[in-house]
Parts: sequence; structure tokens; C-alpha cells
Amino acid sequence: MTATISFSPTLEDRLSSSSSPSPSPLRLSLAPGDAAPPLLDGAWWPRSRDLTAELPALTAVLDPLWGWITRVTVNPTHWPVVPRKVPVAGHAVNVGWFLAEQDPHELLLLSYHVGRWNLLVVPPRTDQVSADWLMAAASDPLGTSTASGLMEEAARLRTVSETDRAVEAVWDSEGGHEAHDPAVRPRIPAVMAGDGERAAAPVATPNPPMGR
Repeated sequence: MTATISFSPTLEDRLSSSSSPSPSPLRLSLAPGDAAPPLLDGAWWPRSRDLTAELPALTAVLDPLWGWITRVTVNPTHWPVVPRKVPVAGHAVNVGWFLAEQDPHELLLLSYHVGRWNLLVVPPRTDQVSADWLMAAASDPLGTSTASGLMEEAARLRTVSETDRAVEAVWDSEGGHEAHDPAVRPRIPAVMAGDGERAAAPVATPNPPMGR
């Protein structure tokens, strides 16, 4: 089940920055902990591609659940800067990267002597509908798709949706909504002649009088 998890700043944080706005909720979905190990453990939707700014909020939620996150690895394809360490609450996280070995849309987290987890990284500028779908799919305990596979499927679904909207817009602009009005006569499409020229549409003629 997709969930948006928010965390509250500590009292010390609030006193030291009382004039600054409160942090935005962390956008994170996790697979059920009692389910069989899925291919992905959930999805994270950061607000930027700045690991130094984004990782502290993520570890603040995951540390109590999974134990201290001690190392994170990414594929640098979508991360302009990969720092060696990121200071987080109470400790520091070592950051590394793999180019060929790691999915470009995946974040790998390790907790010392506890385990490892794989999160789909939803691109920061993703639209809400696509992001909701990605976060739900990535946290499905029965899911079998990779992070890149889910991104490709989301792009396909978005294209289908946009195509459907474009067809509907053209239909409405050409008076398609009037097709249900019996007073509106359907237009007869032109027929292409065998040599590629447009032939005249057939014209209905009245039946000849009886008795001739």
C-alpha cells in the first residue's frame, strides 16, 4: 500500500530554526514488512537530485525501521553530484556509485549487519498521477519488475493516456459530441480511387417511380 510518510523535526531543530518553514513530508512508499522479499522494497520520490539535501530526511525515517543506514549507492546517470559522505542525524552515510552494475532508477541502502534494501527513485519532476502509480507498483510485494522496467511502463501508460485525451479533444472539436443528435446527418467520407486520386463520394438517388 502506498503511503506518504512525514516526520516531525526535533525540539532542538524547531528552536534553532523557528523562523523557517517546516520541512515537507517525505514521499516514501514501502512494501509490507511481513511479505515475501520483493524485487523492490518500495519507492522514494525526492524533491531534487541533491543527495546531500535529500538523504537526511530519508534516513531519519528509515533508521528506526531498518537500523542505521550506513551506506548508499546510486547510478550517477541521474545524479549530477555524488558526495563521498552525507551527514545525517547522529552519524554519516557513506555514498558510492556503480555505473553498469546498478539500475539508473534505483537507490541501494545498506545497514551494517542488518540488511540491504532497494528503492525505486521517482524523478523529482514526475507528475502526481505517474508518481502515485510508480510508488504503488514499487511497493507491491508481488511485483517482479525492475526500477527501469516500472519507469518504462509508467511512460507507456502516460503516452496512452495522452493519446486518448488528444483523440477525445479532436473528436469534440470536430463536433463529435453532436453524433448522438439524430438531426445531425453523418458525413460521408471520401473514398480513395485506385490511382490515389480522391473519388467523389456516392450520392443517394431516389427510387424510380413504380410502374415504369
